[in-house]
Amino acid sequence: MEQEILHIKKELRRMRLALTILSILLICMGCILVLLVTSGKSIYAHAETVNEMEEAPPIEQIEQSVHQEIPALRFDFLSVPDSLSIAGEVVPLHQHDIRERYEFEMLVTVYKHAATILGFKRSKRWFPIIESILNSEGVPDDFKYLCVIESNLANVVSPSNAVGFWQFLEGTGKQYGLEINEEVDERYDVEKSTRAACKYLKEAYKKFGSWTLAAASYNMGMSGLQKQMEEQQEFSYYDLKLNQETARYVFRMAATKELFSNPVKYGYTYTDEQLYDAPKINYIDVNTPIPDLVEFAKSKGTTYKMLKELNPWLRSKQLRNPYGKTYQIAIPADS
Repeated sequence: MEQEILHIKKELRRMRLALTILSILLICMGCILVLLVTSGKSIYAHAETVNEMEEAPPIEQIEQSVHQEIPALRFDFLSVPDSLSIAGEVVPLHQHDIRERYEFEMLVTVYKHAATILGFKRSKRWFPIIESILNSEGVPDDFKYLCVIESNLANVVSPSNAVGFWQFLEGTGKQYGLEINEEVDERYDVEKSTRAACKYLKEAYKKFGSWTLAAASYNMGMSGLQKQMEEQQEFSYYDLKLNQETARYVFRMAATKELFSNPVKYGYTYTDEQLYDAPKINYIDVNTPIPDLVEFAKSKGTTYKMLKELNPWLRSKQLRNPYGKTYQIAIPADS
């Protein structure tokens, strides 16, 4: 008897479940029917509206309108100048291979937009300083473009650990008078590294009798260039078969000079306000140890961050200065 009652209860539960599912299905079907009816009315109303509208314009007219509103990308073939010189020495553009090598570097430089724009922006800040030192050292003004191709006027470090605007290796930097140790690295000092670069370039010019060869040696070294000249029995940069980087080097310098001298000609337009100004600074002479540069910055009314930004040659959080050397430390003029 009990088993029969349990069986009846199970059957009742199944029936209730079935009725629930059936109710849900009926509700869903009702919703679908309502949507269909509503959509039908909307489609019919839209069809009537479309019939009342004017005929759509032809596809040719639409394409012409789009082209007028959205100009196509434009890449111009660059014109090679009739004449060109680097540091007063003529680039022989009448030779087809020289012309093509120069044109290649122009294309790479002109269409490397982000880096080129940053170079323009930084030039306002740094060119006056570099130009003044080049002039005082008797080095042609065009060598400021060598600095651009080396670092794009930034304190960068190369994969071979060449450092700063002029990309000195540690040994070469020390050879030309730069202090380089754990606390001080004057390769990061634009003024001092520019003077060191001038020393090198004047020495190379004295050796080779050509500023073009001096520039090439800046890339591959004086001894390496001398060896190639002797082996190939050639004494002009443009007649030498050199490694790829040095073979491009002077042409990159020439292309940079042309672009920076004629920016509008190559599609670069800007206002003076869009370039980076030099920060206004004062210098403090220091000939004693500074045990904590953070505290030193605070005592001068500035921050450690700003102190490091204005003096990137300070490479530690202290300046022990064991020999009592006098250092000029820049701080913001308003501090």
